[in-house]
Amino acid sequence: MTEEKPELSYEQARDELTDVVRRLEAGGLTLEESLTLWQRGEKLAGICEEWLEGARARLAAAMAERAEPTTEPAESAPF
Repeated sequence: MTEEKPELSYEQARDELTDVVRRLEAGGLTLEESLTLWQRGEKLAGICEEWLEGARARLAAAMAERAEPTTEPAESAPF
């Protein structure tokens, strides 16, 4: 199973999620509109979480790589 890249960037998903939350908090929507927005918000939150998990994994890999001791023998200075 291949992992697909989210269709939105982290920033796009975050900004749209912020708008969804703002609209839900403002009220004045029908039940159906509220449910539709809530579902979109859940999807956007999932996309943000995917991006964040990917970033955490990349950071952990980079830190692990940096922490590994070098296996190359030290070069001796020529005399």
